[in-house]
Amino acid sequence: MTLAEIVKRLNLKVYAGEGGLARPVSGGYAGDLLSDVIAHSRKDQLWITLQIHPNVIAVAALKDLAAIVFVNGREPAPETAAQAEKERIPLCGTTLSAYELAGRAYALGLLEK
Repeated sequence: MTLAEIVKRLNLKVYAGEGGLARPVSGGYAGDLLSDVIAHSRKDQLWITLQIHPNVIAVAALKDLAAIVFVNGREPAPETAAQAEKERIPLCGTTLSAYELAGRAYALGLLEK
């Protein structure tokens, strides 16, 4: 499933990196502790988090994640969005909680592979 399909089906708002919406997504990972995401996320996963600072871009780039989704109505800081554009990492958002978004993503078939 592509990121564009996920954005549409989960009604996500895209803040940055629209050029990466055609990327395939292989699964998902939910976590807010950056060291945990570094240790356990995998390439091409959708990362669900409430962290909005620029360090999330470095983690996503390091792990080659498909996109970052901010939950609870949080929006990326301007410097985070700018860094995401530079690194070509899509940033999305939702008003849903991490728990609810992860459940919906799982129901779409995005497993933690």
